[in-house]
Amino acid sequence: MNRRHFLKSTAIATSSIAMPSILLPSTKTSIGVALVGLGYYSTDLLAPALQLTKHCHLAGIVTGSPEKAKVWQKRHSLKDKNIYDYESMHTIANNPDIDAIYIVTPNALHLKYVEIAANAGKHVWCEKPLEINAAQASKLVNICRKNKVMLSIGYRMQHEANTRTIMGWAKSKPYGVIKSLTAEAGWTAFGYKGWKLHKELGGGAMYDMGTYPLNAARYATGEEPIAVTATHHVTRPEIFNEVDETTKFILEFPSGAIANCTTTLAAGVNRLHVDCANGSYGLSPFQSYHGVQGKASDGVLLDTYVQNQQAQQMDDDALAILNNTPVMVPGEDGLKDMYIVDAIFASAKDNGRRIIL
Repeated sequence: MNRRHFLKSTAIATSSIAMPSILLPSTKTSIGVALVGLGYYSTDLLAPALQLTKHCHLAGIVTGSPEKAKVWQKRHSLKDKNIYDYESMHTIANNPDIDAIYIVTPNALHLKYVEIAANAGKHVWCEKPLEINAAQASKLVNICRKNKVMLSIGYRMQHEANTRTIMGWAKSKPYGVIKSLTAEAGWTAFGYKGWKLHKELGGGAMYDMGTYPLNAARYATGEEPIAVTATHHVTRPEIFNEVDETTKFILEFPSGAIANCTTTLAAGVNRLHVDCANGSYGLSPFQSYHGVQGKASDGVLLDTYVQNQQAQQMDDDALAILNNTPVMVPGEDGLKDMYIVDAIFASAKDNGRRIIL
């Protein structure tokens, strides 16, 4: 299926995948979650957030490190039977303590472990990006659909209150027609030596931070882009010799709106700004773990406090499972982005050629 046909069928596909055949006992009020991959995001953000959630809890882990398993089991009082390695992960199918499996591995390994989770009959939460290209991402979505399990992508910003206001404004247009927007997301990867520098694991700025400005451009306009132009930039070739250090891309939308986007591992940037016919608004920072805030040109503040974004995201997804209702951000949303990511890389490879989507 090409991207154009995919977008036309998204509404039907989304509604079909969001309704699972795996129903939980009606008395269940909290779902058990197993984290797959115990790196920084799981250790420092998801696990603490699961101590704050109301509708889900940490029930198990999957790790390739026996030493990490011991630490996690002691720290979180996990049962022996809920500790898995990657070779035994498929046996989670027989564990009623675990209802959802959260994939937090390097990007290029998402499909592999989503497939195991879905085949085990467990609902799937997958960190962004969905995969490293649309072909892999499409397989991932289809596997979850085949197994009739919910698939949610970890786009936590779409669960965040101030961001949701901007998503609403894309429809109501209180400041008139949207003319242009700027979205920038990046951090300074100085001294970093991890997997995000390796192409085979899905490293680089676009895969790491690029989905923030890309997804923001889509939800802030409420439109799907029709064309893209992109370029890569490297200032430290001795470090970024496999993956992109900075990627700049321009998205064109059917209404005529233009999105100027930047993602980088060379600078700390964190801003979303929307210019309209009768005013403007934005968030700065727009994708930090804490303190997302902003305002509009007429002084309206976007400053709703969110205690923990990851907890909000996981509670929203848990409630969808408990109530058998569509998830807020289904995997199809991540697949839409992957079609555009493919075009971004193709454009940058071809000296910034404009590509029709």
